[in-house]
Amino acid sequence: MLKIGIIVGSTRPGRKAGAVALWVHDILKSRKDAEFEVVDIEDYKLPLLDEPVPPIMHQYGQPHTKRWSEKIASLDAYIFVTPEYNHATSAALKNAIDFLFHEWTNKAAGFVGYGGSGGIRAVENLRLVMGEIKVADVRAQVALSMWTDFENFTTFKPHEKHDKAVHAMADEVIAWGAALKGLRATQ
Repeated sequence: MLKIGIIVGSTRPGRKAGAVALWVHDILKSRKDAEFEVVDIEDYKLPLLDEPVPPIMHQYGQPHTKRWSEKIASLDAYIFVTPEYNHATSAALKNAIDFLFHEWTNKAAGFVGYGGSGGIRAVENLRLVMGEIKVADVRAQVALSMWTDFENFTTFKPHEKHDKAVHAMADEVIAWGAALKGLRATQ
């Protein structure tokens, strides 16, 4: 069975990513075609990238990097929950991605974005990054609006229509994740 990490993509005080990730997990946890777990980058206390050797060399010296590496390597696919800050993903999520290379490679990813425009620009930013680290990103995505899915821009109250979008995105992540698992097995 595929193991899919729902990556909480913000460490900002007052962030909404944790609530969004738990909502995604609640929608998907009863599925029988994959296992889902929330992975919060805040729990790894990653500083600004501090490894002297590029991640493609896979020579980690820092304990926090090794711990992060083990978690990401243990997963078959990802659902990134990203806020949109200034037309891009959060610096914390980009930094967490940049710590590693091989652990991401030949896996699948889906996206749940949130912001004034549904986080779509943050997701587009992440799609460029995914291509470089050899992650197959799926077409279906979830776009949550700060205007309509958050009461007073603070309390997360998603419209019920998004449940269907979460499942559609997960369907694609699972299909691609399964296909790429076979590819990783041959390497």
